[in-house]
Amino acid sequence: MDKLRVLVTGAKGQLGVDLVQQFTNSGYEVFGYSRQELDITNFQQVKETLQMVSPNVVIHSAAHTKVDLAESEPDEAFRVNALGTRNIAVASEEIGAKLVYISTDYVFNGQVSQPYDEFMPTNPLGVYGRSKLAGEQFVQALHSRFFIVRTSWVYGLHGANFVKTMLKLAEDKSELNVVHDQIGSPTFTIDLACFIGELMLSDLYGVYHASNKGTCSWFEFAKAIFEEAHLTHMKVNPVTTAEFPRPAPRPAYSVMDHMAIRLNGLNDLPFWRDSLKRFIQQYQKSTL
Repeated sequence: MDKLRVLVTGAKGQLGVDLVQQFTNSGYEVFGYSRQELDITNFQQVKETLQMVSPNVVIHSAAHTKVDLAESEPDEAFRVNALGTRNIAVASEEIGAKLVYISTDYVFNGQVSQPYDEFMPTNPLGVYGRSKLAGEQFVQALHSRFFIVRTSWVYGLHGANFVKTMLKLAEDKSELNVVHDQIGSPTFTIDLACFIGELMLSDLYGVYHASNKGTCSWFEFAKAIFEEAHLTHMKVNPVTTAEFPRPAPRPAYSVMDHMAIRLNGLNDLPFWRDSLKRFIQQYQKSTL
């Protein structure tokens, strides 16, 4: 049998780098495209690239992810997240490739008190969430063999994220204020990449919620980061979202129930605290 051919968009992004690495290690033929190498908003270019590579699976992880910036440039957010995703969906369908679209907990408004399962209605608060949901809608309308994977609070070794920011701030600070009234599930990119690797080999199409198990607030997450990194000098103070105004509204409660993972008998992701420990060990090694 020929090697599985996998095309990854957003290959230089936080998740993209780990996807390319993992699929390469699995012995697949991997084609990773960064924003500079593939402009997903250019339909002709998307079509030509996919026809040339002829992948079995397309993992679409490229996105406009700057949540606050999206509020001031909605056209750009929708151009990338909605129309860019439409282009990938149409071109993937034309060549008969499976499609995995990476989406977000921001498709929900966070105004509930129990975890969101995949069958609950979406209702995004801001431009970023609305544009990612529009991408989901294009995938569902234009592709016949898709996986939509919603994830949350992502961090990894590549790119900027909350964990790395906290560790950086600890270099010259001893006290930080972190919001305690936003609850979610941190997700380690390597665990997410493993899950996607298992999912894409199946024919269990549909929408999936994939985050590390368990929940915490950003305040609890920050405290855990400093504990795992043995930064005992750090004092973390809980503050409210109202004390930290940002251009884009955040869902207050964006915990996702992994119902589709359970129903389909797939392997769930590890507990968030265990994954954080693994990440910090890897990060500390990489910065030696």
